Amino acid sequence: MTDQPPPPTPSSGSGEPDPSDPSSPAGGPGPAGPPPGWDPAQGSWGAAPPQQGWAFPPTGGYPPGSGPYGGQPWYPGPPVGWYPPGHGFDPNDALVTPPGAGIGGWFNRCGGALRRGWRQLVPIMLLTQVLPAAVLSVVSLGLDPSAKWAAQAESTSTPALPDNFAAELLSLLVLLVGGSVVVGLVQAVGWAAGTWVITKQAAGQPASLEAALRYGLRRALGLWGWTLLVSLLIGVGVCFCVLPGIYLAFALSMAGPVYLFERHNPIGRSFRMFHDRLGLLLGRVALVAAAVIVGTLIPGALEGIGTSPLGTDPFSSAGTAAGAVVVIGITAVLALPAHLAQMIGLLVTYAEQRAHEAPVNSAGLAAELG
Repeated sequence: MTDQPPPPTPSSGSGEPDPSDPSSPAGGPGPAGPPPGWDPAQGSWGAAPPQQGWAFPPTGGYPPGSGPYGGQPWYPGPPVGWYPPGHGFDPNDALVTPPGAGIGGWFNRCGGALRRGWRQLVPIMLLTQVLPAAVLSVVSLGLDPSAKWAAQAESTSTPALPDNFAAELLSLLVLLVGGSVVVGLVQAVGWAAGTWVITKQAAGQPASLEAALRYGLRRALGLWGWTLLVSLLIGVGVCFCVLPGIYLAFALSMAGPVYLFERHNPIGRSFRMFHDRLGLLLGRVALVAAAVIVGTLIPGALEGIGTSPLGTDPFSSAGTAAGAVVVIGITAVLALPAHLAQMIGLLVTYAEQRAHEAPVNSAGLAAELG
């Protein structure tokens, strides 16, 4: 194959000279020269001389308007990384961090989600995360038998277990575990509703508080079931020298978003995402975990400081009981940023993982939510 144009096609016919050819004598046959492209020395067809205006190698491209692509320089088509609208991810997408954007793009999308949706997200988190946690804390503090155990231990000189120790301890454990399970169901409503708000707003679609809560109620039961299973696996992992539990917490961090968007095999998909892009997901989830730890430890410490002056049994009188409720309520509200950071951070991380698998955008993710 050559970059030169093909040789002129020889005239087909009987070999008679063309009467219109000025080189042939008028009215009769003249001496016929070799056809174009014929090399008498080699006795074979050779390359015809290039036509005027062609040069090889090309130094300035094809002449304007000519060449195989008609006006394109050398490589026609859209720039690399571009996708038609609605058929891929947009580098400026409000939710999906495109590959190569780095941690800065991830932070920008987390902040953008909070700026767009705080009017809906704050009430959702207060109703489904803060209030249930505060109620559980108040009930646990009111039924905590440790104050009575301490009083019995001080009243006797012989060390012995308090009366009804096993029954009261079992009741407390049942209360904590059962209350956490119920609170988890309410929290699942908030997780689904908040995810719906963030995704719809990123796609430029309306997202009212009422519609978000309806969606959360519709999807809460399934999300709650998968969350219980994930929590059980992490708890079992913690029992094996803690490190397996930490590994499972990171590897299963995408299970909730996977269920909401894909509704198929959340645990397996979360494991696959974690191992396919270990460094990226580990870094993002570590940032979320650090924000959650700091955002919950500080309110927890403040709660302990605030309730310590109320005595070992703050519910022994109405005044101290009211003080305990106020302290727990305030510290529960202070944990609101931790709830927001966890939900937004994991959702933006999931969207980024999807972008590494195939082109995706906010509109496509909003359609998957249903």
